[in-house]
Amino acid sequence: MALTPFALHDLAEAVLGCVCAQLEAVAAEVEDQPGCPARACVVPGTAAWDTCEAPCDGEGAPGQLTVNVVQIYPSTSFPTIDKEVRGTRGCPPPALTAAELVITLLRCAPGPGDGGCPPSCEELSAAARILHVDATTVYNALLCCLPQTGGGRRGPKFVIGAQRVIGPEGLCVGIEQRVTVALPGCGRCPDEGLS
Repeated sequence: MALTPFALHDLAEAVLGCVCAQLEAVAAEVEDQPGCPARACVVPGTAAWDTCEAPCDGEGAPGQLTVNVVQIYPSTSFPTIDKEVRGTRGCPPPALTAAELVITLLRCAPGPGDGGCPPSCEELSAAARILHVDATTVYNALLCCLPQTGGGRRGPKFVIGAQRVIGPEGLCVGIEQRVTVALPGCGRCPDEGLS
């Protein structure tokens, strides 16, 4: 089945909204925990590490949150890639299309002081606490909010993939979380209805 034109983008926007809302909720509960970064967007391809500190205009939480699509593929038995040859008689189209997304959340990493001394253990511990709270918050956002994005009684099928810490690099540190979501085909193929 074909996908609707905005199926991927709508999914990416929904995931961004889920994560951002959960980051805000946790920031309201946990002292000194930053909320959803002011720079939060769906990006084409791998996210550039543009900013980790406070936004240029000084408004909003520091950091950067991005969602991007890594790959899409047909799946008859989700989340397995369907390798069935298409275009032959008696070969129905795959029931689902799987979309793999990456959520990247960056925050400031402590760096050397003015005299070139490394950051203190207290600074490193504070950054680690923020990172660990962010990691569980992103995971929980997918686990708890993604099922509600489908519009029906049940949300989409999904598999939460590995989460890994990225950085520190260029005074940024963060997490990268993968998730694969099943998109039901409900669009028509371009040549259908042209006759």
